[in-house]
Amino acid sequence: MLILIAGPYRSGTGDDPDKMAENLRRLEAPSYALFRAGHVPMIGEWVALPVWRAAGGKEIGDDLYEEIFHPAAGRLLRLCDGVLRLSGESRGADNDVRLATERGIPVWYRLEDVPGVFEAS
Repeated sequence: MLILIAGPYRSGTGDDPDKMAENLRRLEAPSYALFRAGHVPMIGEWVALPVWRAAGGKEIGDDLYEEIFHPAAGRLLRLCDGVLRLSGESRGADNDVRLATERGIPVWYRLEDVPGVFEAS
């Protein structure tokens, strides 16, 4: 399955690049376990960041950022088979869960609940 990992990226960072990088590392942490279980992990920022940079994005939260980041996750959700929602306050991740639920896509809140992960560990 293609599984979107959703959780805080910008939330609670005050747009501090180091804190955002730490949040991205936290989002990436379960990716290997998902991969070992036969899934393809996906994170919206893996798509949105290079698109934003290529479009000339310069400042976190600028108009271009807003145009790209949340819509990128919404587009990814059209392709995803599931969402792993990590803990932490995040308007974007909450929106991902809402969209997934509306589309009938399963949402898991614990890595070990994703099919195949427990068996692969």
